[in-house]
Amino acid sequence: MSRPRLRGGGWAPTLAAMSSFRMPQSLNARLGVETGETVLRHEIIQEQAASLARMGEKTEKALAALRNHQGEGRAEVLKAAADTVWCFLVQREVMGLRDRARVVADYDIPKEVMVRLGAR
Repeated sequence: MSRPRLRGGGWAPTLAAMSSFRMPQSLNARLGVETGETVLRHEIIQEQAASLARMGEKTEKALAALRNHQGEGRAEVLKAAADTVWCFLVQREVMGLRDRARVVADYDIPKEVMVRLGAR
């Protein structure tokens, strides 16, 4: 049986010469193509990270102010620190980061602040 010729003069492949191997469909699409949804998700994640970083900085400043304030008016500074820590912990929990013990250790949050974090 003779093989058919192509217009360009070459030989057409036979069925026996073709492989049954098929390229995975996940690799068939172009890699790195960003859809509107992936771009939006990426921007949302970036904003969440930036927002959490800003809240972390506010928490550090409030705790530093508490450590440096020993005299009159400490109750107001303590309340402000507790409010800031509470907001930071709630924001973390909303984002799925629920390890409070790690935050308390990393930020060295005093017990007097943690006591004031009750239900609001």
